[in-house]
Amino acid sequence: MLVFGEPYEAGNGTVIITVSRSGWGRRPECAVGIFTVSAETATWTPAVDVSRHALIGVCTGFAAAVIGTVAVLRRPPWPEMTERVMIALAEARARGPRDQG
Repeated sequence: MLVFGEPYEAGNGTVIITVSRSGWGRRPECAVGIFTVSAETATWTPAVDVSRHALIGVCTGFAAAVIGTVAVLRRPPWPEMTERVMIALAEARARGPRDQG
């Protein structure tokens, strides 16, 4: 349910009316926006909860970090060093640089 606040008249003749949503249960009221009424126009300005936007950004970054970590751990970007590859490298090193080629 919307709750309209007491109208406030600014010095230039503009009337500002706050609008909030009443909380139910233990939830507090939260701001929805303001109506600005002047002689020429009436405008609605919504209230933006920047903490919710920040929380969405942090959660998105955390999810991207977890997905990237899991991808690297499941398939690392460095070459696979299987037992056969390690044995071939050891044999090549044992032969020395003059025998390779």
